[in-house]
Amino acid sequence: MPQVPLSWLAEWVDLPAGATTTAAGALEVAADLARVGLEDEGLQGASVTGPLVVGRVVSLAPEEHKNGKTINWCAVDVGPLNDADADRHPTVPRGIVCGAHNFAAGDHVIVALPGAVLPGPFPIAARKTYGHVSDGMICSARELGIGTDGAGIIVLADPVEPGTDAIALLGLGEQTLEINVTPDRGYCFSLRGVAREYSHATGAAFRDPALLDVSAPTGEGFAVELADDAPLRGRPGADRFVARIVRGVAASTPSPAWMQRRLTQAGMRPISLAVDVTNYVMLELGQPLHAYDLAGLTGPIVVRRARAGEKLVTLDDVERALDPEDLLITDDGGARVLGLAGVMGGASSEVSGTTTDLLIEGAHFDPVTIARTSRRHKLASEASRRFERGVDPALPPAAVQRVIDLLIAHGGGTSDAAGTDVDERAAIAPVELPVDLPSRIVGVEYTPETVREVLAQIGCTVHGQTRHEGTDVLTVSAPSWRPDLTAPIDLVEEVARLRGYDLIPSVLPAAPSGRGLTPSQRLRRSVARSLAESGLVEVLTYPFVSPTIHDSFGLASDDPRRRAARLANPLSDEHPEMRTSLLATLVEAARINIGRGASDLALFEVGLVTRPVPGAAPAGRPGIEHRPSDDELARLRAAVPPQPRHVAGLFAGNAEPAGWWGPGRRADHTDAIAAVQRIATLAGVDLTVVADPDHAPWHPGRCARFTLADGTLVGHAGELNPKVLVALDLPARAAAFEVDLDVLLGAAPTDPRQGAPLSTFPLAKEDIALVVDASVPAAEVFAAVRDGGGDLVEELRLFDVFTGPQVGEGKKSLAFSLRLRAGDRTLTAEDAIAVREAAVAEAGLRVGAVLRG
Repeated sequence: MPQVPLSWLAEWVDLPAGATTTAAGALEVAADLARVGLEDEGLQGASVTGPLVVGRVVSLAPEEHKNGKTINWCAVDVGPLNDADADRHPTVPRGIVCGAHNFAAGDHVIVALPGAVLPGPFPIAARKTYGHVSDGMICSARELGIGTDGAGIIVLADPVEPGTDAIALLGLGEQTLEINVTPDRGYCFSLRGVAREYSHATGAAFRDPALLDVSAPTGEGFAVELADDAPLRGRPGADRFVARIVRGVAASTPSPAWMQRRLTQAGMRPISLAVDVTNYVMLELGQPLHAYDLAGLTGPIVVRRARAGEKLVTLDDVERALDPEDLLITDDGGARVLGLAGVMGGASSEVSGTTTDLLIEGAHFDPVTIARTSRRHKLASEASRRFERGVDPALPPAAVQRVIDLLIAHGGGTSDAAGTDVDERAAIAPVELPVDLPSRIVGVEYTPETVREVLAQIGCTVHGQTRHEGTDVLTVSAPSWRPDLTAPIDLVEEVARLRGYDLIPSVLPAAPSGRGLTPSQRLRRSVARSLAESGLVEVLTYPFVSPTIHDSFGLASDDPRRRAARLANPLSDEHPEMRTSLLATLVEAARINIGRGASDLALFEVGLVTRPVPGAAPAGRPGIEHRPSDDELARLRAAVPPQPRHVAGLFAGNAEPAGWWGPGRRADHTDAIAAVQRIATLAGVDLTVVADPDHAPWHPGRCARFTLADGTLVGHAGELNPKVLVALDLPARAAAFEVDLDVLLGAAPTDPRQGAPLSTFPLAKEDIALVVDASVPAAEVFAAVRDGGGDLVEELRLFDVFTGPQVGEGKKSLAFSLRLRAGDRTLTAEDAIAVREAAVAEAGLRVGAVLRG
């Protein structure tokens, strides 16, 4: 986010009184900029109070203390503020303890004397430390709030008289505004752009710093070739390159104090005259620039794409392997790489302490090319931030001239009369804007005069007006500094922005009539609501898993759930796959909750799983030069793996808490099975339930398999395998279910359900207890009794399960209650006995059940 020193901004646009020195005035400027879309992120300045002065180090004596730290005991001359001697003459330097070691006797430093307050707030007072009374503090940039360097104190390059007010010298009383710039407003990464926007917001006079007297070259300068043989999206990587030479410059000397102060206020570290001047002009105009040591260049300069195997050591001393998409600045006819275009220069052409002759580069590069290079090499720079948002292609000549003027003014030297300007810019395509479009889109009446006025205000040129289908249409060319204005809707936004977003009324649109939720949507909501009402808590988990979850679940090597879609760019390298079951992420949520002390859990989730199809054709990668064709879109859609919607739940700990009412009840496999049956009842689907002894991650003897009448698998429920619970660090006897909700919803009846007529005849009751082998599932006995009882059975319920010596070894007793009713008559005792006998007989035939004696 750009930091805007308001004293610098005031050079190019008229600011209200007090804006540069008071917080109230700065906030007024921030409010004006916010009206045109530049929101402030913070305000800096005026956080230091004096006395803060310049001091000259008279002497310093290093002292090593018993804690191992070496300090300097310094005598510092602070002019009129020196300690008074016995005759009250201010001649005795201040004694100050300093832990930094980047200065020497004779250096001029910044001294905070007792009574000063530094950012924090941090009041300064005379205090005893390391065996001395330190009468003040020698300050670093971080301690003054003007930089991040806290390792060494500030040493002034341009000495001034000791005792000089450092607050004024460093501009610490000046306000700096930090603003937030949206990606489409790259021109506001400069003082020029912010000043223009402030002028739009307030009508204040704007003075364009780019309006310079740029002398035309008198001859051919340093040879430059634009040789991009692999442009992206049909746009060359570079379409303009300006190069000028300045000779005899003291390039490595420090820049003037005022320039260093402004760079520091803007968040940049002063380095040397050549570097500081190019950074200063970049901040001022928005054009990134680069200075080369002319002695190290061999012409011509060639701008080209990288070749396979090429490498470059950039200015940060990192060797980088280059990609064929990278745009490079090269010399010697393209043989030697000088830098990554628009991102960072190379170490080989860096300005050094012996540099006197410079070649100044100002170029315009393709935003997409620069953005890709910056991200590919994880190398964000001030230059790349601007180029990837769009830089004014008309700026390079003026920006280079401004650099040369500053270099000559502060470093001496002369500029060559000859220069280079390779200009291959394409013409800006005009935009056709119906003059009533802003009113129709925004809902505010904008007159044609208002629309024309706004277009002129932002720098657009209106070439003419035509009539099309009864509407006046303006032909508009955007200014060179607004590459974001490419469509009519962009111009509509500018009209709304500059005429005030606050004038747009808040009108609630009338809701169109619709058909409401689909049956599937209603049923999905009912499932979630029913599970929540029965005591489960809904969670939402990320659908990314580690491949190790398949091993933790004990899945067989050929289990289709092991076949997962792997992400090319996962959020975490530890979770690179899309889940193939909801339980894979639900168990992670359970572990987190249990780790935080929630020992009793009942969780559920409704979400998508990804089930890749083996042998599916890859989608390919369509180009970005044009819209994908219908065939390419069809291949993309076909390559997307199926993503069915599942519902899953997990139970651990107690289902019913213990208390004075009793010992409570532990959740078990029956809770998971009951949850699936509840879901099926909501859907109106009858499920077949059978035991499944071999389906991970469930317990071999406590797992139920649910299918439709045609055998289609719906899901599983039961107790999780003890080995799985150990592997996942979950409580013993935890239970779970997972159901394919799409399959269940697909089988749900589409016709509205009809209520059965209520019988007015009385109810008859019968109870039976059947003894079967212990291995026989209760569901099979239940189905046999229900089918044998016939239509007179209104309700059938299993109310007791008993095992013991009374029923025999390897046997169990299942007790059922039958509620019988006829719709046309009162049942007799004979009717009830007949139903009872038929149910017992059917159970005997199917599962070998006998009536318990």
